[in-house]
Amino acid sequence: MSSTYLYGGNVHANGIRQHYLRYGGKGQPLILIPGITSPAITWGFVAERLGQQFDTYVLDVRGRGLSSTGPDLAYDIDTCADDIIAFADALGLENYILAGHSMGARFGIRACVRGARGVAKLVLIDPPVSGPGRREYPSKLPWYVDSIRDATLGCDANHMRTYCPTWTEEQLQLRAEWLHTCYTDAIVTAFNGFHEDDVHSDLPHIKVPTLLMVAGKGGVILPEDEAEMRELLPSLRISHVPNAGHMIPWDDLEGFFAGFEDFLGARV
Repeated sequence: MSSTYLYGGNVHANGIRQHYLRYGGKGQPLILIPGITSPAITWGFVAERLGQQFDTYVLDVRGRGLSSTGPDLAYDIDTCADDIIAFADALGLENYILAGHSMGARFGIRACVRGARGVAKLVLIDPPVSGPGRREYPSKLPWYVDSIRDATLGCDANHMRTYCPTWTEEQLQLRAEWLHTCYTDAIVTAFNGFHEDDVHSDLPHIKVPTLLMVAGKGGVILPEDEAEMRELLPSLRISHVPNAGHMIPWDDLEGFFAGFEDFLGARV
């Protein structure tokens, strides 16, 4: 099957350079926001498939990949949510699906309540449910900081396997190549935000159809979390990928796509 990849591009939005990868080019627009240490290119294998049905844009969140980075930028949830809003506006995207994984899902929630225009549907892929007064996010900060340090010094896929032992050789090679583009201060700010930012208070203000995809083996979202989120957002639809950890498509690609069920309006 031929690739759906079209090109990589840059746009000036919310005062910074935002880099993205575009797949498909036809159908309803879909913006994909990766997680805390996932440059856009690491989601290419997912976007290839989404691009068969959707005009797919994978964003390099600031401080990652080829988007603007460095000590002069802010990396808090509100700023990053505004990046999403400005990105969609700059490209003139309307009636689009906003999908985010982990950190990206939390940014997507906040973007919706900060006035994102044109969002038709919201997909939350195993977002951290930590926050003020809540249990901690299962992963620990040194795992991120140490792996970024090693990648910055230069390491190969075999070394990266010590951090991601279940990943394929191709996945590990890509992470070893690109992880150094994750700016440590941005990652620390995002990780701290998992525990300091209250996204639960945002949920009652979501006005678009929303799907929560839960990793069965991730330990991030427990049944009691699902119940609370549904109480806060009664229209929330929940699907499960039983055989996957938090990095759902890395663990079970077919299960990941099945987890969308019919929510997107087209099977992927």
